[in-house]
Amino acid sequence: MTIVLHGIRNCDTMKKAFAWLDGQGLDWRLHDYKKEGIDRARLEGWVAKLGWEALLNRAGTTFRKLPDAEKAGLDAGKAVALMLAQPSMIKRPVAVAGEALLVGFDPARWSATLK
Repeated sequence: MTIVLHGIRNCDTMKKAFAWLDGQGLDWRLHDYKKEGIDRARLEGWVAKLGWEALLNRAGTTFRKLPDAEKAGLDAGKAVALMLAQPSMIKRPVAVAGEALLVGFDPARWSATLK
């Protein structure tokens, strides 16, 4: 099974994930938001499974630069719209392996799920 990593190639966390996967000898491919974007159905599926709070990167520069009015009153619909408009607001990486869906790079959690 090939693991699909969703994110941005030049992100430091993504680079750690690439190295970890290579070190484990796992097959993976990158879905780069900068080149391929993200479709609404996929993003809404992730939100249904994990919740928008797990996916929206509030600590990132892109989110922090938003006007306060856009950050106010966040709900699933508004969060999905923000992430679709600017995929860099999606926490990275999102790893998809079969039915497994992991957000963020955590070697212990990844090892338990992906091996």
